Amino acid sequence: MVDFIEIKDKMVKGIFLERPNRFLALVRLRNHVFPSFLPNPGRMYELFFPGVEVLLKEVIKEHRKTRYDLIGVIHNGELVSVDTRVPNKLVLEALKNKSLKEFKKYDVVKPEWKYGSSRLDFLLSNDFEQCLLEVKSCTLVKGNMALFPDAPTLRGTRHLLELIKAKKQGFRACVFFVIQRINAKVFSPNDETDPDFGETFREALKKGVEAYAYCSEFVGNKITLRDKIEVDLKD
Repeated sequence: MVDFIEIKDKMVKGIFLERPNRFLALVRLRNHVFPSFLPNPGRMYELFFPGVEVLLKEVIKEHRKTRYDLIGVIHNGELVSVDTRVPNKLVLEALKNKSLKEFKKYDVVKPEWKYGSSRLDFLLSNDFEQCLLEVKSCTLVKGNMALFPDAPTLRGTRHLLELIKAKKQGFRACVFFVIQRINAKVFSPNDETDPDFGETFREALKKGVEAYAYCSEFVGNKITLRDKIEVDLKD
C-alpha cells in the first residue's frame, strides 16, 4: 500500500514536560518551554511521561495561542503519530486512489456526511449502493494488540449506534480503525476502559456493521497506511 500524507510544515523535536489539560502540552525546546496544541483527547498514559522525546509541527497563524502542534512521540524507538486528524486524511487518500479493496467499488467520496444526530466521516456511493464509513484513531497497543478506546467515548458509542441504524435503513455501514503504530497484529475493543463501547461494537457487528483495522507508519515527514490486521472480539 502506498497511500500516505506528507507533512510540509517545519518540524522540530522537543522534550515533553507535562499535560495541563487534554489538548495542551508543555514542551521544552532549545531551553525554553512552549505550550503546544495536542490534537488528541485520549489518555495516552503509555506514551506521554516527563522526559519523553516528542515531535512538533510549527503552525504560524494569526490569533493562535500556541506556536506548535505536538504530532508525534518516540515510543520504544518508534515514532508514533498522535494527531487524530491523520487517520481521516490517510483513509481519504486511500479512497481516492481506490487502494482499499473493501471500498474500491465506490466512485463518489463525500467527507463529513451528516446522518441522524451525528456527522460521520464519509459517505461513499456508486450507482447501486451507499456506504457510511466512520474512521477512528487508535494509539494504544499492548503487546501486539491494538485497543480502542483508551478513554471512555460516548461519541464513539453514538457513532456505532448511528451505523446500526443506517444498516437497518439499507446503507452499507462500516467502522475503520487506523492504528497509528506499526507493531500491532490484532485489534480489539478496550472493554476494560469502556465496556459500553465494547458491548455496542459487538452488537453492531452482529447487526451487519463491518469493522476493519489497518496499521500506519510515521517515517521522516510521511505517514503511510500499512497492513490490514485482524479484528478480534475476544469473546
